[in-house]
Amino acid sequence: MGTQSTNSPESVTDSGPDGREPPGSGRKPTPTWPASILRHDVPASIVVFLVALPLSIGIAIASGAPVAAGLIAAVIGGVVAGALGGSALQVSGPAAGLTVIVAESISQFGWRVTCFIVAAAGVLQILFGLSRIARAALAVAPVVVHAMLAGIGITIALQQLHVLLGGESNSTAWTNITDLPAQLAALHGPAVILGAVVIVIMLGWKYLPERIRVVPGALAAIVVATVLSLVFSLDVKRVTIDGSLFDAIGLPELPRSDWAGVVVMILTFALIASVESLLSAVAIDKMHTGPRADFDREMLGQGSANVLSGLLGGLPVTGVIVRSSTNVAAGARSRASAVLHGVWLLIFSVALVSLVEQIPLAALAGLLIVIGVQLVKLAHIRLAHRTGDLLVYVVTLAAVVFLNLLEGVLIGLALAFALLLWRVVRVTITAEPLGGTDRWLIQVDGSCTFLSLPKLSSTFAKVPPGIPVTVEMTVDFLDHAAYDAITDWARQHESNGGTVDFVEIGAARMANVGTAPPSRSMSRVALDGVLGPWQVDRNGSSNGSGDSGDPLVSGIAAYHRSHAHLVRPHLDELRDGQDPDSFFLTCSDSRIVPNVITNSGPGDLFTVRNVGNLVPEHGDASVEAALVFALEKLNVRSVVVCGHSSCGAMGALHSGEPAGPGIDRWLEYGRPSLESYRAGHVVGRAAEAAGFGPVEQLSMVNIAVQLENLRRHPSVRRAADERGLTVSGLFFDIASARVIEVRLDGIAPIEDNDELLAQFQREPAQSAR
Repeated sequence: MGTQSTNSPESVTDSGPDGREPPGSGRKPTPTWPASILRHDVPASIVVFLVALPLSIGIAIASGAPVAAGLIAAVIGGVVAGALGGSALQVSGPAAGLTVIVAESISQFGWRVTCFIVAAAGVLQILFGLSRIARAALAVAPVVVHAMLAGIGITIALQQLHVLLGGESNSTAWTNITDLPAQLAALHGPAVILGAVVIVIMLGWKYLPERIRVVPGALAAIVVATVLSLVFSLDVKRVTIDGSLFDAIGLPELPRSDWAGVVVMILTFALIASVESLLSAVAIDKMHTGPRADFDREMLGQGSANVLSGLLGGLPVTGVIVRSSTNVAAGARSRASAVLHGVWLLIFSVALVSLVEQIPLAALAGLLIVIGVQLVKLAHIRLAHRTGDLLVYVVTLAAVVFLNLLEGVLIGLALAFALLLWRVVRVTITAEPLGGTDRWLIQVDGSCTFLSLPKLSSTFAKVPPGIPVTVEMTVDFLDHAAYDAITDWARQHESNGGTVDFVEIGAARMANVGTAPPSRSMSRVALDGVLGPWQVDRNGSSNGSGDSGDPLVSGIAAYHRSHAHLVRPHLDELRDGQDPDSFFLTCSDSRIVPNVITNSGPGDLFTVRNVGNLVPEHGDASVEAALVFALEKLNVRSVVVCGHSSCGAMGALHSGEPAGPGIDRWLEYGRPSLESYRAGHVVGRAAEAAGFGPVEQLSMVNIAVQLENLRRHPSVRRAADERGLTVSGLFFDIASARVIEVRLDGIAPIEDNDELLAQFQREPAQSAR
């Protein structure tokens, strides 16, 4: 689809007023608004009309409503919902999804009262649209909707199977099943043949050549069956229409009793029609690239159509996925296609009623059986199985088939909610001894509520008395009942000579239970607490723990509470010695956290810090001693120099302003870096091209100069030659929290790419040699 014209949101005008593409655009010319309707929407509307005609008649018959009611709903759905709805390419009309509930309403209240229910449901849908809560209808669990549609499909198929066999459908699925043997014994041959012809054509239509499939399969099947019945003069029941379409129009009646049942039916009509229409709109949005659906406006359009359909004696109207997908596939570009399809239906229903009356009921039954079976989708069953919702699917389907639509949906929603509740509030609690020690570890992970009390009690009972215990709390919800159970057990365990240490990793903290009602704490809060233990406020309170006093002491206390036990096993392995991978020289700046930006842990980095991350070639024993020790005693495998943005040392060096006697003497070691920068070092030029400021450019040049100093060092050269030591440079951009590689010949981003990282490790080693 092209770009929308500012004059008509449904038109397509990609270029000039003549609708032609500029030369070399590579796209087909797109017609202007009137031409687009003639070229795309009119042909699409004819295709949709041919699909909608037999479906509307069949759905009316399956619902037990007058045949004209299906045609009235189809006309109004096309014209009113098509013009006012929020989905430009959605086509509305009577849908198979409401067949069962319409039949139930007609059986319980009569046809005219059902028309009142349709109109009242339309008013309710308009209120949905005005209150802007239309999207809330999408909160229904998809598995319930899928099972509801499958249950409707099975119910329709069971009903129409009796019609295909030449009999009458029963009111309940169970009766249709139990009466099927008798119906098979008394089957009507001509009806069965016609129904079978329709089913065969419908199922085999997709295998025919594309030029034949231009004609809708449903229309072709009904036409063939009708012609056969006329040619061979078959004695079969046919569609009956009493008078013209206008003769069928009549005002609804108010119910005389059972208003409670009527209200329930109104709610059912409104909710199911709304959900089906919105789900159809969502599906259609995925099939085209034009304007997205406005769900609130769609509710206004659907509601208006149902009010008018109910007042004129039509079936309820919903967005129909079969007609809508056909509309998109046929090339429709605007809502004009849906409106025109309603116009064609009106013309046909008024002028060609006699043709409709030639259609055999068995042919429509075959059509509806295929449609009903197609509502049961294997893809939905497989999805429910993969997601653990198969029980909800099966129960909902069975309830819809053997009870009724409303009760089935309510049972499905209740079961889906119960399953959701079980998944959300469940907690994992384990207790086991730590290997090699007499300490036990209890892990509580999930949402810890009063529902967890039995599991907490049974788990605590496994812990032997009088031993040290660590309780690891990784919970996002903790209520007072669970808190009491945990603390009561801890007091009892300590009274028997044991010890209990609490480690709180999750966001829900025990200290907060008694101060406010319980609430779910989001996982990001816990993540910030683990990754950001340095978040200490200036008043000495750390991470909201309530500790006060010295910030460093508060931070240590928070570390002990939250993740000291996670570090302990790693440090235990290093208690007899260290084996770092890298010698890491970086600036003393407090904003640089080497283990965080390198994603490393205890024992990985042998870190040396000084102002400006400098490597003096002579005159300073500190860096020299650390470097030689790391190379010759620890046998590190890489040497890294890491600078950073907004470096105070580089800023002072660049400005040339005095920084104090001691600092100025130290910065003399950085003078070669300043001279290289002013001489136009290649790294400085690369940093400038990347958009970095002068101080950052100098910082990167300084890293490159320190790399040169290191590669001239005898111990570095020897380690590179003998065991492949790598020497590399990093620049940490504080503002973006990103790390950049600094090479002797430029800079490069570091991505999560194994090949790039391998190259990054090879090149410095080759340069060192």
